[in-house]
Amino acid sequence: MSLNSPPPVKYFFPAAIFLFILGWGGLALLVLNTLPTVLPRWLFFFLLVLALAGTVLPVVAFLNRRFPSLPPATPAVIIRQATWVGLFGATLAWLQMGRVLTSPMVLLLLIGLGLVEFLLRLSERSQYKPPQTARPEEKPDD
Repeated sequence: MSLNSPPPVKYFFPAAIFLFILGWGGLALLVLNTLPTVLPRWLFFFLLVLALAGTVLPVVAFLNRRFPSLPPATPAVIIRQATWVGLFGATLAWLQMGRVLTSPMVLLLLIGLGLVEFLLRLSERSQYKPPQTARPEEKPDD
């Protein structure tokens, strides 16, 4: 892996499979075997975040590899971006349960989360120091 490219997509497959199975499997067990009381409802949101993050983790890794940026996305950045998707989906489900979800609210929430990620990446870019390449020493003209 070079210093100017994000890690390969296969690097994220074990975590994606683990989150996918834990999230979707847990959701299936939860929906089929429990009543919607307080604790299972909160567990539903937690498992939904895991399921959505595990589902989109390889996609996010691929997109960061396909469209590189400076500084290159680290594994923590890729996981954070996948977690944003899970958080977005769980928030939409929570708002829909209360029957308050509207199209403008979806758009504003998407713009807000996108802005937070953009500002985090902007902060990383301002602290980025590119790797130094070895240059042949210049000899002064006599």
